[in-house]
Amino acid sequence: MQIVKILLMTIQTVAAIGLIAVVMSQTTKSEGLSGTIGGKTSASWRGKPGLEEKLDQFTKILAWAFMIASALVYIVSSK
Repeated sequence: MQIVKILLMTIQTVAAIGLIAVVMSQTTKSEGLSGTIGGKTSASWRGKPGLEEKLDQFTKILAWAFMIASALVYIVSSK
């Protein structure tokens, strides 16, 4: 059980460091409310996703990985 806990904590740490790196590399979205309403529709008409869309998707994946790993570390540690 100790090996599983160490593996999960390693995954959690890697996901946290990756999440920090991805969030830090994204540009700020200081467009205000008008950018929030119309920003996504113009991006969907371009075809292939650009770097910002890929970073956004990778951020979501890393956030889910971090949350799941954190929950599993808690479950394993509480036993």
